[in-house]
Amino acid sequence: MKKLVAGWFSFGKMGATAGDLLARNLVCEWLEQAGLSYDVALAPPFDDGGVCWASIDPKTYSHVIFVCGPFGNGWPIPEFLDHFKECRLVGLNLSMLESLNTWNPFELLWERDSSHSVNPDISFISSQAPVPVVGVILADHQKEYQEKSLHQVANNSIQQLLNSRQMSVVHIDTRLDKNRTGLRTPAEVESLIARMDLVLTTRLHGTVLALKNGVPAIAIDPIASGSKLLRQATLIGWPVVFTVDSLDHTTLRTAFNYCLSEEARAKARDCSEEATRRLQKVKNDFISAMTSAVKLMVWTLLLKRCGSILAATTLHTQEGLMHNITTIGLDLAKSVFQV
Repeated sequence: MKKLVAGWFSFGKMGATAGDLLARNLVCEWLEQAGLSYDVALAPPFDDGGVCWASIDPKTYSHVIFVCGPFGNGWPIPEFLDHFKECRLVGLNLSMLESLNTWNPFELLWERDSSHSVNPDISFISSQAPVPVVGVILADHQKEYQEKSLHQVANNSIQQLLNSRQMSVVHIDTRLDKNRTGLRTPAEVESLIARMDLVLTTRLHGTVLALKNGVPAIAIDPIASGSKLLRQATLIGWPVVFTVDSLDHTTLRTAFNYCLSEEARAKARDCSEEATRRLQKVKNDFISAMTSAVKLMVWTLLLKRCGSILAATTLHTQEGLMHNITTIGLDLAKSVFQV
């Protein structure tokens, strides 16, 4: 006869967690390894491929195995136990809420914790294939681009891509005047982006901070025909950039797979290095220009003060002239330091 695997995933709106589902999957693996047939009692939204415990014939099953979570003698447990009263009841990975001395409906019990003993939660030994961790960084509508602003079209394409496969989605807001994701500083934003497997973004700085940290980005310029984001990615050689009016789902899925590769991570690092190389010149030119501006200011002040000294030579002796030059030099030094 079959075994029935049940748990809080068998009841609607009872708060089934990831841990409950991991424990369920592990028990199913154990039953398969033992060569035993089974059904799983499931309720929405987990009911795909399962059975409804309240409508099945309990005589179909020799054992009913209740897996994971707190377990007490309150609704809906009494109805569940009564339905399967002719079956052998097995409890596994349960936190028994009442003393086993006063209530224990199970013929076999391997509790997680009870009044008698404590065991490690079985999800410690569950196996789960990892899925990509994807940062989603979206720009708000930019009215300055008027009718060329197609942010919602870009957002719809991104959502379609997110729905197409399993991934852990992390929404990241780069705005700091009013942040929707609880981030407070540039360091918090960048540190979170740096931990992603890849980034989906319509923001220029979403792209920049990802590539800076070696994280591949699917960059979508939300402005028709492309604007600043497209220009930035093209300049440094990042290939995974699209304009909003050239999107198609197949191309985005191909880009997604590429961005999960080590090749894409290496390319992201190369682009960051290219940007750094180009910006070294910007830095040098800026410092040079600012230094030249200070020097020009000093010479301007010097010429003005020298004019005062020359005027003074018609009125004073040579000793007086030397005194004025010394005084002007001290004043000039003070002016430079104030600058």
